[in-house]
Amino acid sequence: MKKLLTVIFGILGWFAVIGQFILMIENRVAPILETTIRFFSFFTILTNTLVAVYFTLSYFNNKNKLIALNKPGTLTAITIYITVVGLVYQIVLRQLWQPEGLQKIVNEMLHTLIPLLVILFWYLYENKSTIKYPAIFKWLIYPSVYLVYILIRGNFSGFYPYPFVDVDKLGLSKVLVNSAVLLVVFAGLSALFIRIGRFTKN
Repeated sequence: MKKLLTVIFGILGWFAVIGQFILMIENRVAPILETTIRFFSFFTILTNTLVAVYFTLSYFNNKNKLIALNKPGTLTAITIYITVVGLVYQIVLRQLWQPEGLQKIVNEMLHTLIPLLVILFWYLYENKSTIKYPAIFKWLIYPSVYLVYILIRGNFSGFYPYPFVDVDKLGLSKVLVNSAVLLVVFAGLSALFIRIGRFTKN
């Protein structure tokens, strides 16, 4: 069953990411290179790509040769990242636009379906009881580096992927506060997932 779910989730992940890329290219307002850079400036895209890569590598991980994939905490970190993707969209971003047609389908896959599926997979198959709280500090590296990257690039390009990090409109102080809040959310969710893992054994 685990192998089947790995295949299905991997396919869904790649379909959503590639589908979104095609749609963004078709509706681009900037040159293809800049559009591509902007595409990979979204935390949603980077994290869903990470999910797709994880499930793809897991499927081809014969005899568990890829140690990093099997290390307790790897799946938990990915689950936390994709959970934040879903939560931020549902709470902050959903009301900002109303996609239609294929865009709506892909959008729901990236922000709703895939986060829920990954959480389910985590609950079923992660070796949760062995994960320790200090792992949170490692898990915060990815979102921290991401925030630094989009703020630096935005300063030169004028493009910010999300309204709550738009320095031009909000000012640097407000954006730094928003970024700090996001990191607190990451840390809080990380602690919650670890706590849940203490009550489950698999």
